Amino acid sequence: MPSTFAQLKQFWHVEILDSKKRFSWWRLIRRARRSNSSKCLFWLRLSQYLYSLPYRSTRSVGKQINKSLTRTFGVEIMLGACIDEGLSLGHPTTIIIYSGVRIGKNCCIRQCTTIGSIEVGNKAITLGDNVDIGAHTCIIGSGPTIGSNVRIGAMSFVNKDIPDDVTYITRKESFTRPNKTSGT
Repeated sequence: MPSTFAQLKQFWHVEILDSKKRFSWWRLIRRARRSNSSKCLFWLRLSQYLYSLPYRSTRSVGKQINKSLTRTFGVEIMLGACIDEGLSLGHPTTIIIYSGVRIGKNCCIRQCTTIGSIEVGNKAITLGDNVDIGAHTCIIGSGPTIGSNVRIGAMSFVNKDIPDDVTYITRKESFTRPNKTSGT
């Protein structure tokens, strides 16, 4: 989470612009206007930065921006969530991340994903670096730790620790059975 303006600019540089090129305000604004993912990341990082400042007025503006993200995109990333640089939101719709979550660098989160627990007193959910989370995934519980370089398959349910360097898939089974007919 950016706490200084230089960090905010660095987050935008890594997440929205190509970090190999020189930072340009003009390119940042153009990218944020063209792409929903970039627009969502731009406003998310700005709201986190404003919320981290010690002034009541800037915290209030940060909260307002965050509420606007929920209305506009359906993305509810609570301001207490600690997300390192390199966040990627494939399709920023219906993504919910609670405040007790710690996410490492270069995490990719796809649509319809929930990370966190609303129970008071639960330990923080921790995701390592380079975690790739498939669509429609639910990561909940009291303190599961997901290692670095982990891929989580689409429609997975995670409520336990996952070690480094693995792919996690929730087993789903499909089957058919004949319908019961009346009278037989």
